[in-house]
Amino acid sequence: MRIDLVTKEYPPFIYGGAGVHVAELVKVLRQHIEVRVRCFGEDRNETDTYSYAHGPEFDQANGALQTMATDLSMVSDIAGADLVHSHTWYANFTGQVAGALHGIPHLITAHSLEPLRPWKEQQLGGGYRLSSMIERNAYEQAAGIIAVSDGMRKDILRAYPQIDPAKVSVVHNGIDLDAFQAANNPDLVRANGVDPEKRSVVFVGRITMQKGLPYLLKAAKELPSDVQLVLCAGAPDTPQILQEVTDLVTELRKTRDNVVWVEKHLSRAELIAMLSAATVFACPSIYEPLGIVNLEAMACGTPVVATATGGIPEVVAHNETGLLVEIDQLQDGSGKPLNESKFVADFAAALNQMLESPKLSEFGKAGRARVEQHFSWDSIAAETIRVYKRAIEATA
Repeated sequence: MRIDLVTKEYPPFIYGGAGVHVAELVKVLRQHIEVRVRCFGEDRNETDTYSYAHGPEFDQANGALQTMATDLSMVSDIAGADLVHSHTWYANFTGQVAGALHGIPHLITAHSLEPLRPWKEQQLGGGYRLSSMIERNAYEQAAGIIAVSDGMRKDILRAYPQIDPAKVSVVHNGIDLDAFQAANNPDLVRANGVDPEKRSVVFVGRITMQKGLPYLLKAAKELPSDVQLVLCAGAPDTPQILQEVTDLVTELRKTRDNVVWVEKHLSRAELIAMLSAATVFACPSIYEPLGIVNLEAMACGTPVVATATGGIPEVVAHNETGLLVEIDQLQDGSGKPLNESKFVADFAAALNQMLESPKLSEFGKAGRARVEQHFSWDSIAAETIRVYKRAIEATA
């Protein structure tokens, strides 16, 4: 069995959860089947891994057109594969065209959905309309779809009601349990401006609407004065959201001298050190298909306070590995809270409850145990191969 896996992100160029997922999945899949990776960007020095870029005639084109041109450059090389597996809308066009051209099944792993990120139209205009068109067509024509959570599966069927529910399987994201585990590295923590001897609430994520960072910054006004707020946050989607976060940080620093903002991309060692040193990990997302970063925090033995939305409740066990904060959300696709002040107050209360809990260490241990039991890459790869086989047999 030969699988051609198509992705925008692939090591060493990873900036989000989809890239992490692909990198870890490929490592384990290659122990069992032939996998050829086709990715965007610079050449990689890895067997059976091929890089592609759009032609110079697209240098000044809209970003979505550049993506489509890159996608098309891969299609001919996929000849001979038994199945093409695409990740995110950036790669869906490759999968759709290659599947049709070569007569092979196209399988999609859904990491996010364009209809649930409507703010991107303000950011990208026609590019967002193109990405939405690509995604819809690919999903409706795919032989199968893997959702990374049951919450994500429900979102897919709600966003694209023409899809047959029988072709949408759930295979959770996973985590490298050997790499992600508690590590006491105070020097790395101090090097990023954080005092490892003091309590801290840590956020890790890109500065996007879906990650909900502004809500956390508003909730942080209610944290005890000794608790550091650590924001490992960069790669803003737009100048507007960066300005909003900057203004909120500036306002918070008027009353707190322990707000630490790390804007650079952390190495894995730095990330693990920061998560391990954290008292509580905060995930205020308003849209999260699963939330790999919660798995990473739990694997490092850190309790999590997170929004009860999307796939997060499938990761964070309420009152066992952390606390879930309920949210009533707008149904316009934005996911914004209907009552922002209530959500902010509830999130602040949950953070303070966790910070003062006498069972902090028990929460942390339970988080590690849950990750080991349910989210290993070996079990996820095995289930993915079963989905491959069903798709290939169904189109034989």
